[in-house]
Amino acid sequence: MFSLIKEIEKAQKNKTAIGHFNISNLEMLKGILAAAQELSTENEKVPVIIGLSENERKYLGDNQIVAFIKSLQKENDYPIFVNADHCKTYESAERAMHAGFDSIVVDNSKLSFLENIKTTKKTTSILKSINPDILIEGEIGFIGESSALLDKIPSEIEISEENITKIADAKKYVEETGVDMLSPAIGNMHGILKNFLNPNLYTKRIKEISEEVKIPLVLHGGSGTATEDVSEAIKSGMVIVHFSTDLRIAFKESLIDLTENYFPNNPNEITPYRYMTVPIKAVKDTVLQRLKLLQNID
Repeated sequence: MFSLIKEIEKAQKNKTAIGHFNISNLEMLKGILAAAQELSTENEKVPVIIGLSENERKYLGDNQIVAFIKSLQKENDYPIFVNADHCKTYESAERAMHAGFDSIVVDNSKLSFLENIKTTKKTTSILKSINPDILIEGEIGFIGESSALLDKIPSEIEISEENITKIADAKKYVEETGVDMLSPAIGNMHGILKNFLNPNLYTKRIKEISEEVKIPLVLHGGSGTATEDVSEAIKSGMVIVHFSTDLRIAFKESLIDLTENYFPNNPNEITPYRYMTVPIKAVKDTVLQRLKLLQNID
């Protein structure tokens, strides 16, 4: 039986990070697992977390996707876990807990700091009273909501040294809410800017927060972040890194490739499980690159 908290502790010890990859369908899931398995050895398996936002959960079904992923974990004897990403209400988090998710992101980051603490504390307390083993992640600082291609940084996201998560606020938040993991705002953002890299991370602040709160830190918005920044973030204390937008891009581009190249050359092919190997491979190749970065593999 695999344990997410044990995999997190192992990553902390090894100064690596666990990849968290959001999915919208089963083809993306297959590509992620295939990439992780390819990097694994008989003695060392590379863990992965499958993330689902509220809309992704609606599309695939809470109970259905958890059962599917748990069956993959059992049949493959593999450390693959499932996270309910960005639960905006208590009801959403509760549904995820009862469905069997390994971890839950309680996202009250759009609220004021004190309201965020109050609401997250209440949700965490209730969920922990029902299932003490569930891992709860809290968020400080609003970094956007959409895993999309962006023309510019959304106006509601303020990225500057004055607006990133303060050390004292991180400490107060963790002590009062009782969360198991923390996602601070340290220059990161959701989505990918079309014409240039996303802003640089404030890696010094990551290290300062990590040393103060002493719980695992989670980096959201890994897709658009420079690889050098991701590596420094891991060295500074990030133990889980989220990716979504670049997987969506890889999947879409593979569908374009199917339309422009595969189907013209295979006009009589109508069997989905044959041609869907193209997007599966596209996702796999993307995830391989990200996992090598997180595991510090050349």
